[in-house]
Amino acid sequence: MDVDGGEPALIELRGVHKSFGASKAVDGVSLRIESGAITVLVGASGSGKSTLLRLINRLLECDAGQILFDGHDIRDGPAERLRRRMGYVIQSTGLFPHWTVARNIATVPTLLGWPPAQIDARVDELLELLGLDAGTYSDRYPHQLSGGQQQRVGVARALAARPTVLLMDEPFGALDPVTRTALQQQLIHIQRALGCTIVLVTHDIDEALRLGQHLVLLDQGRIVQAGTPTQLLTQPASDQVTEFLGRATLGQRLLALRQVGDILRRGEVTEGAPLRPEQTLQEALSMFLLRHSVRLPVADAQGQPLGVIHFNDLLQGGA
Repeated sequence: MDVDGGEPALIELRGVHKSFGASKAVDGVSLRIESGAITVLVGASGSGKSTLLRLINRLLECDAGQILFDGHDIRDGPAERLRRRMGYVIQSTGLFPHWTVARNIATVPTLLGWPPAQIDARVDELLELLGLDAGTYSDRYPHQLSGGQQQRVGVARALAARPTVLLMDEPFGALDPVTRTALQQQLIHIQRALGCTIVLVTHDIDEALRLGQHLVLLDQGRIVQAGTPTQLLTQPASDQVTEFLGRATLGQRLLALRQVGDILRRGEVTEGAPLRPEQTLQEALSMFLLRHSVRLPVADAQGQPLGVIHFNDLLQGGA
């Protein structure tokens, strides 16, 4: 993620600056974003994260510095050509209200001149990938969808032309907690299924830790620390990083990065309602405390026993 990496990065920022009047929104940022992973730009409001995202797809132009995309300066060519290689998802979805779901998703493939049959197949494929039945939703209009369904359609539209990178600016910020968690899981599933590169902006540290393989913590337009979630939690670069991550909850957030299946003792049995192997160790800790137990059963989605987890293993696994 730092500028000194060996292999060429998909996106590389070199000493990028952007000001609005006397206010420095981005102040000398240098950053490498590797392909095939979710990179999360996280920070408080006004830290420069959304500005940085808009500089990458030239919705804003930088005042100084250079941004490379796939080895080329993003200013070498029309901005429209660049954006067609970058899907873009915002909080309000930006769906065209008088177009059907299918037509909204088909926006960029239609502009690129894809054959109608190929467009129809891609629309159906993406709706199914995002958990929306194509036969049910293709002909609906945005106002006939829930907020979570609209956001799914917004993601599908951004992915329709198979972009090289997906940029997401606070995509789940306006959703209720249950829908937000469901869409976060959906995004992880999509990224693993397609192997796509995602750059996501959020102010929510829990969302950043849940989604990001790489985190970039920004403050006042500068990078405070960049690294994996585990690196930021266990090796914070400063008290400022520790405070942003939540000094009192660092241990719990570290547990949230591991799954029950990671510490499963197969073949053992014990009584009680079972956990699922994909649940986090943070969730398991809650169950240990609520049940006053030191051993909890684990079962698969069909309820078949898989084994047991031990409280002591959870403490060691979290570390």
